[in-house]
Amino acid sequence: MANEEDDPVVQEIDVYLAKSLAEKLYLFQYPVRPASMTYDDIPHLSAKIKPKQQKVELEMAIDTLNPNYCRSKGEQIALNVDGACADETNTYSSKLMDKQTFCSSQTTSNTSRYAAALYRQGELHLTPLHGILQLRPSFSYLDKADAKHREREAANEAGDSSQDEAEEDVKQITVRFSRPESEQARQRRVQSYEFLQKKHAEEPWVHLHYYGLRDSRSEHERQYLLCQGFSGVENTELVKSPSEYLMMLMPPSQEEEKDKPVAPSNVLSMAQLRTLPLADQIKILMKNVKVMPFANLMSLLGPSVDSVAVLRGIQKVAMLVQGNWVVKSDILYPKDSSSPHSGVPAEVLCRGRDFVMWKFTQSRWVVRKEVAAVTKLCTEDVKDFLEHMAVVRINKGWEFILPYDGEFIKKHPDVVQRQNMLWIGIQAKLEKVYNLVKEAMPKKPDGQSGPVGLVSGDQRVQVAKRQAQQNHALLERELQQRKEQLQASAVLPGVRIKEEPMSEEGEDEEEPMDTSPGGGLHGGLANGLPAVRAAGGDSFNGHPPSGSAGTLVARELRAFVQATFQKQFVLTLSELKRLFNLHLASLPPGHMLFSGISDRMLQDTVLAAGCKQILVPFPPQTAASPDEQKVFALWESGDISDQVR
Repeated sequence: MANEEDDPVVQEIDVYLAKSLAEKLYLFQYPVRPASMTYDDIPHLSAKIKPKQQKVELEMAIDTLNPNYCRSKGEQIALNVDGACADETNTYSSKLMDKQTFCSSQTTSNTSRYAAALYRQGELHLTPLHGILQLRPSFSYLDKADAKHREREAANEAGDSSQDEAEEDVKQITVRFSRPESEQARQRRVQSYEFLQKKHAEEPWVHLHYYGLRDSRSEHERQYLLCQGFSGVENTELVKSPSEYLMMLMPPSQEEEKDKPVAPSNVLSMAQLRTLPLADQIKILMKNVKVMPFANLMSLLGPSVDSVAVLRGIQKVAMLVQGNWVVKSDILYPKDSSSPHSGVPAEVLCRGRDFVMWKFTQSRWVVRKEVAAVTKLCTEDVKDFLEHMAVVRINKGWEFILPYDGEFIKKHPDVVQRQNMLWIGIQAKLEKVYNLVKEAMPKKPDGQSGPVGLVSGDQRVQVAKRQAQQNHALLERELQQRKEQLQASAVLPGVRIKEEPMSEEGEDEEEPMDTSPGGGLHGGLANGLPAVRAAGGDSFNGHPPSGSAGTLVARELRAFVQATFQKQFVLTLSELKRLFNLHLASLPPGHMLFSGISDRMLQDTVLAAGCKQILVPFPPQTAASPDEQKVFALWESGDISDQVR
């Protein structure tokens, strides 16, 4: 209060908003000149503008009679620009630099907070500015002088050259046909700096008439800076609250608004979501979450929503899998869409995803390679399906992402029965499309009344080991018979390393091993042994024989690997297999290494022997085989070089 008393209000001024020149008023900022000299005193010879670019050029006279003007320098510049000959196209017709051109540039793109003010008879009249342009001297005449100089040099060189040389009658020319321009190339060309400069240069100049400060036309136009009407109706912009008035004077900057984070167009807040109809809320939630228990859906929709209505709506956009709701495939892949990876149409994608969903109604685990083999879809599409509803587990496969919801199954048996009927129809359709054998297909659990049984990869391995131990005596007898046959024939059988399919590089999961007896063999010899023995589980899928025999095989194989890498420190898998075959050929018939060594067992032994795999960046179009692309190097040999190896 004390400060206000010391600084009383001296005068109140009425403020008016003039709109007559609101879209036409520009502010020109000229270079600084002495205060005694104004630009209005200088004759303006011409003016022109490019309205779209808001670019202005003003041509102003230079006072050649001023004592500060250097006449010799002006004559030299005119001579360099126009040359000695007189022409209508000359820039300086008086043979003297008697004018100068000013070009404009924009100072700011946002002029909404600037206005021109005119104070008259105790009233302040404001007119918004449409643009602010800074005028700077243009030195285009120097470019003309350089062009003239180059022309003169070219003419002199042409005159000095021999005029007697006859031009060749026949000249070879090259004809080129331009390729059709793609849409992507056209967009790059349109956005290039060269194209924009060309477009700016193509805009025609609009010539203007310049009127000085004391001209009668200027006096007439200056009246438009005054507010034409003084009634309250015509000046409603200023009849505002103080906060609104300040907002009009100082609006928020567009640059500041651009810096604020903007939510994606497909993201809705919960407040916005709850303003939509219930069916749309359920569809949007399921489309974004993809898998959700019914209890979580009810908590998101709010306590006031009827659960019966939600159950009715969820069945239109989702299917029941292990007591949880998974969004339908046609919601994620509409009719006219296609795969971003392979371009496969939506109908094929929906069919493949339905197969994955159906597999999860049979078991908590799904093997990706099995899905890809049945659906014939690319790896990226199958991974997209699995990532929607499952998580990868190493050495096991893909597990359903949510636990079994037995509470919902018990609480809503009618919904479960209806969903089971739908799944039976989908199963029949999948059997017909993918030619699935009904006997080979697992039976569906009755009403999804309980969690599906789980058999992990480790359990399968244990079962295989127990079977191998039970058949150990039989295997020993067969081995003895095989040795006797080899000794009798004295012929070394064709021995080769077992070619076992490896997982593709770059995959983030390892498939479970098939340990069913004889699952991967089709009779005949496998690694030099009868199929009966291979079916027993001995060294199947790269696992060594159980007991002491397995220990001896692993020890012999490790000794070979260590001895080989002590001689050759870096080897590819292909070269290592070749050396191992040579080693087998040198062994006596019936040696324990003839039991069959798989690629996986050989690689595991290499890694256990102090070696590491080197990831060599082969080019995409390489001709090297997968075994040649796997490179192993000795990492630890027990000597002092391990520290720097």
